[in-house]
Amino acid sequence: LLVALLPGVVLGIGWDLYAIHRHQWSFDRRYLVGVSVAGLPLEEALFFVVVPLCAVLTLEAVRRRRPGWTIGDEGDSERASQARQRRGAQRARSRAEGDEGDSERASQARQRRGAQRARSRAEGIEGDRDRADKAAKRAGEQP
Repeated sequence: LLVALLPGVVLGIGWDLYAIHRHQWSFDRRYLVGVSVAGLPLEEALFFVVVPLCAVLTLEAVRRRRPGWTIGDEGDSERASQARQRRGAQRARSRAEGDEGDSERASQARQRRGAQRARSRAEGIEGDRDRADKAAKRAGEQP
């Protein structure tokens, strides 16, 4: 846990101290408890510990709840290999089950799009004829 938290804590606190020193960052004393660590308000120092800690603990909780879920740090362990195989098998089953209905759905979607295009073209032609008729009438009405 310390290995996961230490880099973020060191970089975050270092970055904040640098910004404070350059007067690019400040804190309103009304909202602070008044305790400082190396010139950094306690609340800010705790922020860089608590937020990464919550992230790591959440990740570990999800991993325990879903043991087959991998995030890339498993290496080539037996457990990671088995998880990859299970996911691959699940994907293959999903594809096989979905392929049967997919081709029919895709065909129906293509037919609907073709019918929509035909209607749009027909409406456009009718609209063009109406506009042409109106223009001819106006031209005939004008001297």
